[in-house]
Amino acid sequence: MTANAKFTKGASPALPTLVDVDAGRVTLDEYEIAHGEDASQLTDEIIANARPISEFPELPNFFKTRGQRGPQKAPVKERVGLRLNSDVVEHFRRTGPGWQSRINDVLENYVKANET
Repeated sequence: MTANAKFTKGASPALPTLVDVDAGRVTLDEYEIAHGEDASQLTDEIIANARPISEFPELPNFFKTRGQRGPQKAPVKERVGLRLNSDVVEHFRRTGPGWQSRINDVLENYVKANET
């Protein structure tokens, strides 16, 4: 029997989905094996031939720890506490996501218009 013989007879079996995993019908391991996503195990030979990341200078910021950012691309904004009238806040909230940035834009335009 060839490797693909079992799939040539009749319809192929349906692969499990993540819904099946969530419902408990299959384990995550079974899902990964069915989809070919199971990573091979580390062997003693692989570990013996491993090289430290410091030997790869071409990957300068590839492995960042969680929460680290890259260099700032735009000027840094300053975090401030600001008390606004409720009608002003409601007006901007009604405009949808990004309302805080729109308040910043209005204030920025005011500053530019009133620079001396």
